[in-house]
Amino acid sequence: MKTCVNLKPETLILQPETLTAKLGDRRNKAYNCENTHTMSQATITSKASTSWRRNLAAIWFAELIAIVGFTVVIPLLPLYVEELGIQGEREIRIWAGVIFSTHAVMMGIFGPIWGALSDRYGRKVMVERAMFGGAVLIALMGYAQNVQQLALLRGLQGALTGTVTAANALVATAAPRERAGSALGMLQMAIYVGASAGPLLGGLVADTFGYRVPFWVTGGLLVLAGLSVHFFVKESFRPVASPAGKHAATAAGRSTLRYRLRNRLAPVLESPALRGVLGVRLLMRLGARLLGPVLPLFIQAMVPPGARVASITGVVSGVSAAAGAVGAIALGRLGDRIGYRGILVACALISVVCYLPQPFVSSPTALLFWQAGTGLAMGGILASLSASLARLSPQGQEGIIYGVDATVVSSANAIGPMTGSALAAGLGLRAPFLFAAGMFGLAGVAAARLLPGRAHRSGAGPGAA
Repeated sequence: MKTCVNLKPETLILQPETLTAKLGDRRNKAYNCENTHTMSQATITSKASTSWRRNLAAIWFAELIAIVGFTVVIPLLPLYVEELGIQGEREIRIWAGVIFSTHAVMMGIFGPIWGALSDRYGRKVMVERAMFGGAVLIALMGYAQNVQQLALLRGLQGALTGTVTAANALVATAAPRERAGSALGMLQMAIYVGASAGPLLGGLVADTFGYRVPFWVTGGLLVLAGLSVHFFVKESFRPVASPAGKHAATAAGRSTLRYRLRNRLAPVLESPALRGVLGVRLLMRLGARLLGPVLPLFIQAMVPPGARVASITGVVSGVSAAAGAVGAIALGRLGDRIGYRGILVACALISVVCYLPQPFVSSPTALLFWQAGTGLAMGGILASLSASLARLSPQGQEGIIYGVDATVVSSANAIGPMTGSALAAGLGLRAPFLFAAGMFGLAGVAAARLLPGRAHRSGAGPGAA
């Protein structure tokens, strides 16, 4: 039995107003979907921006406190050597160089190791390791009975600390790469502000309570900095497998230590731009570190007997560091816009101009003026070099890049003070200043010839701000 369905013609035809309504509904749904997706993307971007800015603020504060702590004692080390029983100007200068260089050698050895571990386990834990480890070891230095014990503890400090390198890696991986200069400039500003306050505090404490108390003050400040990182820095870390690591995994037959080391260092070895940045870093750091053990002794020779040498040294170092803070933030932001090579060349020239008159000054006031100039230039140098590394580092391998950078810095920190001490012992206290001017001049030429006009990106960066 057949069923007949009576279809009226008007039921087969969609009326114009009905068709328009249905199409309008579909357009509205599509628009709402697209608008919801856009709002979701904006929310994600906003949250990412808030997250890295919040972390930057937290690590800024922690690094400020840590650097205050470190610089409380660093300018006092040559004077503490004398306190521990070393007699004679030549012996004091040599042991001061040993104390500085022992720390640097150990940091140079362990820098890439900690960097590689940070690529695997995260950046935050490396900052905590550096701060808490430094707190224990520097507090123990206040109990040293002889210069050999002090040298041993300085070596252990170099092996376990390195807050600047760890903090640089944390900020570089969190901030958008197009904002690397300003973010790392802000971090460098914290370092310089801390370095300007630390010597002042250290000089006052040492002149009032003796040379041992500043080491215990530093230990307490580093504990406070480590706790700040632990509670306020948030990191959701996921390791990124590097191409070098994948290649190494397929080469089990060649799994030698040398082969694994070469694959781990491949991002540096295969990048002429990164090698150029690290070469310029070495030259500039060498020039700056020549004066580490010499500056307090130069001031001591300049002022009358009985003057408060520790306090005067703290003022000079503090003003230089304050100028560096201004240079770091201002020149770091400028480098984001115009490129870092020009900033580095200009700062090298300023350093040469400011170092040349220093050995001929006759008062701490004149020395303070020229030290402020070199500090301003050094702030721009450090911010620009760190930002260049951030832009050139492959994603997920920032830790090893900054670890190698720590080795370069530590090599300069080892060679520089020993060379400065040897120059002062052999040629007089003025010689290191002239050699520093020469090193910065050479570094400026190297920056002009080896660095790209604008550092290109190497891998995708974090989300935009």
